[in-house]
Amino acid sequence: MIQPSASDASLLEAKTLTREFDEGQVKALRGVDFSIKEGEFVAITGPSGCGKSTLLQLLGALDRPTSGTLLYRGISLPDHPNPAAYRAREVGFIFQAFHLLPTFTAAENVQIPMFEIDRSPSERRERAFELLKLVGLENRLDHFPSKLSGGERQRVAIARSLANGPSLLLADEPTGNLDSENAHSVLELLIRLQQEQSRTMVLVTHDPTIAERAGRILRMKDGQIVSDGKP
Repeated sequence: MIQPSASDASLLEAKTLTREFDEGQVKALRGVDFSIKEGEFVAITGPSGCGKSTLLQLLGALDRPTSGTLLYRGISLPDHPNPAAYRAREVGFIFQAFHLLPTFTAAENVQIPMFEIDRSPSERRERAFELLKLVGLENRLDHFPSKLSGGERQRVAIARSLANGPSLLLADEPTGNLDSENAHSVLELLIRLQQEQSRTMVLVTHDPTIAERAGRILRMKDGQIVSDGKP
């Protein structure tokens, strides 16, 4: 039997997904439905408070939905027996605030996710060097975050997100703390890595010019997806 191609296989699927807070007083997501295929670059955009980041947290198993179905390769994420293992092995996170440990060097920061899987110290160091070279920071291995520019810090964070070879990259406003030049550079790097490595990437942004670079845009308003299509 012919196996479905990567472009035909759904990596993520949500049906009537809801997320409520404060005993139902706050409805962050209101019956969200979508599917994302392997290798897609999807941007989620919309005004502040529309549910973008809440949805991203559910995809990364950082939070659980109140109701509805959320599947990763056909497996229910809310019922996953080991969400930490899913996050460590399948997901690479890139945040607006970088979240680098200030007392760790760039190379040490990149190695942090690797402690969740079985790698030797030498393998971790070699992998960190490969990834920092990939993002153009092979000369910054031993630099602490305080000695790096904002753009360099985000590049370290991108390298860290790739540490365990995830199939899914989740980026929450990854250029939000950067000036326009560094924002452009980081965005181009993310797009290049996503295309070259055929990874699935879901990127949250309020900036329509960034969303337009994706292959597909989910526009949200008041906790719902109001449009889904190509730029």
